[in-house]
Amino acid sequence: MSKIEDLARANVRQLTPYQSARRLGGSGDVWLNANEYPLAVPFDLRQQTLNRYPECQPKAVIERYAAYAGLSPEQVLVSRGADEGIELLMRAFCEPGKDAVLFCPPTYGMYSVSAETLGVEYRTVPAQEGWQLNLSAIAEKLDGVKLVYVCSPNNPTGNLVKPEAIRQLLEMTRGKALVIADEAYIEFCPTATLTGWLKEYPHLVILRTLSKAFALAGLRCGFTLANAEVIALLLKVIAPYPLSTPVADIAAQALSEQGVALMKEHVGELLATRDKLISDLRDCRCVEKVFPSETNYVLARFTDSALVFKTLWDQGIILRDQNKQPGLAGCLRISVGTAEECDRVISALQKLSGASASMEQA
Repeated sequence: MSKIEDLARANVRQLTPYQSARRLGGSGDVWLNANEYPLAVPFDLRQQTLNRYPECQPKAVIERYAAYAGLSPEQVLVSRGADEGIELLMRAFCEPGKDAVLFCPPTYGMYSVSAETLGVEYRTVPAQEGWQLNLSAIAEKLDGVKLVYVCSPNNPTGNLVKPEAIRQLLEMTRGKALVIADEAYIEFCPTATLTGWLKEYPHLVILRTLSKAFALAGLRCGFTLANAEVIALLLKVIAPYPLSTPVADIAAQALSEQGVALMKEHVGELLATRDKLISDLRDCRCVEKVFPSETNYVLARFTDSALVFKTLWDQGIILRDQNKQPGLAGCLRISVGTAEECDRVISALQKLSGASASMEQA
């Protein structure tokens, strides 16, 4: 080990970083591994005040997101993606070596990475059948837990967590811990949002992003929605200038009436493509099961997922392997691309199914 590495914190030396889609590489032309919107959206940079520092919480962005979410500006915090929101909550509420966070795999990988980076203990309670909360098991592990992360719709499974279960969790944690509902994909099933519950539950926090339905993954702009008391605490630990001026400029445009209308139009088109993709996948011989989805991706179990993943990878079609996630053996996650990209996936799978069928007959 080098002397420089010796100087690093022990938990960082042992840390396995989050394997983002871009870190995993590939040289494809059909990128279906990062749950991005498949087409660029047209925004122009309007602000030319790059010689000045931006506002910590740009007024236009906060006010427009509050209006969009049906909340007051005091209930909104903007950050560098929802990922920063995940970490800010740990920094504000968790004492390293004393407090813990809890989540229910299979789920989003940044909850554990952020906890490990900050030296905060994390506890897991595997999801039950249908990837629902195991409330009795959660209750047994809550002692010392400050934050419970619930991703709904869940990444990578695509399902909603039952609202009555989240309500029971909120009652169970009242006065003890915050419940964080990660709603990164909520625009694909907007009626399922929990924003209307904030009045009733002072310890509820909601994470949002412009990366998915708003088609701005490259912007790195996310939101934390909570009661004003929580937001005030997060403002104490956020960076002085979390959003660059160009990000704030484009985010404000995306959250204008026209921007929101464009997003909703795109969501409608994508959902139609998703439903066709699900139907087509179910007709492929190499597919064992296609799971229902409330998001812009589809999880499927394959008879030989390693062969499928490599064969499509070699053809420039990049999917996301989920085999290492608990309970997801044989599963690949497919982002919903354009209709043409989805057709390429199906065509490649049909060829693969035909080749394996010929080998069986031989």
